[in-house]
Amino acid sequence: MKVLICGKGGSGKSTLSALIARALKNRGYRVLLVDADESNYGLHRLLGISHPVSLMDSLGGKKGFREMTASAFPQNLDAVPFKERIRINEIPGDCITESDGIKLLVVGKIHHFGEGCACPMGVLSKMVLSKLDFKENEIVIVDTSAGIEHFGRRVDAECDMIIGVVDPCFESFALSEQMSDMAIKAGAEIFFVLNKFDEKSIETMHKNINRDKVIAEIPYMQAIFIDNLEGRELSTSFSEIAPICQRIEDFKKNV
Repeated sequence: MKVLICGKGGSGKSTLSALIARALKNRGYRVLLVDADESNYGLHRLLGISHPVSLMDSLGGKKGFREMTASAFPQNLDAVPFKERIRINEIPGDCITESDGIKLLVVGKIHHFGEGCACPMGVLSKMVLSKLDFKENEIVIVDTSAGIEHFGRRVDAECDMIIGVVDPCFESFALSEQMSDMAIKAGAEIFFVLNKFDEKSIETMHKNINRDKVIAEIPYMQAIFIDNLEGRELSTSFSEIAPICQRIEDFKKNV
């Protein structure tokens, strides 16, 4: 099963992705966490995992990837990466790091000034997710780039379930409506997690988000803020993550 985590920048996508991955691992699942955010360099730190060679870099960087895919049509289809179905354990070993039972795959990152857009990373993300097979006890969690560009790239259509992370601001409310509409068009089920609220903002969040689609509510937590601020492994676990994992498990039974 493939679960995509999305939302605006700063909503807490990466933190929730890491916490969900850890909680699912503790429930007995083998978890692959896919870092599909080309501009965020902190996901590996949240789990105390070393940063692997990115998949894009292993294919020769964006230049090598473009040459590989451009030369593949129509004469040399063998040059296309991930042309065949692939299992998690068949992903190149230097592109995977693992800690405490969680595997991390980084699709690609923007490294240099003027290197161009991140579109090749989006293409590669879709390639990988569309060809990825997994065993019954394996779950893939995908941490996406901020906003809704991944919907435009049709990355979401390759996932079984979408979780939108909503923090207390109007931009996040508006984005949740767009995500809901696009999830319908992608043929994917979407749910929401209300994140980082306090007692003053939760009422407004309830008024702006479809309560039937909310699967968890996570208040602002100082301990998580400090872990993120200092760039260290998350030290906090809490019961609010359990309903998310339960919904994923229930959804998985019907996939």
